[in-house]
Amino acid sequence: MDSPISAVLVSWGNAWLGGHVGLDEAVDHVERAGGPQVVADGPRESTLRAFLAELRSEGLGSFRLALPVPGDPLGLAGPPAFNMSAIDAGQAVIAVLRGRRLGLVPAPDRRGSSYAGVRWTAVESADSEPYVPSLAEAEQALTGAMRAATDALRGVAGPAPGAPSLRDAHETLAPGYPGRAHRVGALAARLSEALRLAGERGLTSGQLAARGEALRELDRAVRRARVAAHHAIVEGQPQG
Repeated sequence: MDSPISAVLVSWGNAWLGGHVGLDEAVDHVERAGGPQVVADGPRESTLRAFLAELRSEGLGSFRLALPVPGDPLGLAGPPAFNMSAIDAGQAVIAVLRGRRLGLVPAPDRRGSSYAGVRWTAVESADSEPYVPSLAEAEQALTGAMRAATDALRGVAGPAPGAPSLRDAHETLAPGYPGRAHRVGALAARLSEALRLAGERGLTSGQLAARGEALRELDRAVRRARVAAHHAIVEGQPQG
């Protein structure tokens, strides 16, 4: 997937809540990206479609994206149990309801030889807004990190023949997002692919060490740009 499954759910979930698409269309897009989806909420397990419909009746207002890594809990506000599971997964969704927030952490769901989907675990999240950059701030930081990484990696061999073109990497936000969010999301996806290729091809361990700081800053900027792009549809709206 070009985009983490949490990003897909946030994008299409916010488009549904904003009235730009129906629930069935939103869930269809999420399942096309990751296969069949179920949600475990305590002892109960339900389909993603049924779970979202139930949350809507409980005052669901928007979705938030978290893309944390150890030492950088981007998009998380606690509690520790939720943060730890989200950091282990590298991603999570926060559903903003009236007076509370619910975290959703994805994991691969494989049953037998033919069933492959996603199982979300619902965990209570802190009812507070973590800091995430605005779309404008994230775009500016991404541009700066991209320039620094380009300078650091100048002259390094490119990916081997047959590797996917960066122009083919894409991240399509759902209807209703502003044009700037689409542009920043697409750039973040291309740079995420560049980071993956840098780790796999064309760089020796010595080269990676010498350029590690630039790559770490680029990774940080890419994650922030993705989160900001996925929040742009509700940026500035009161939460909770």
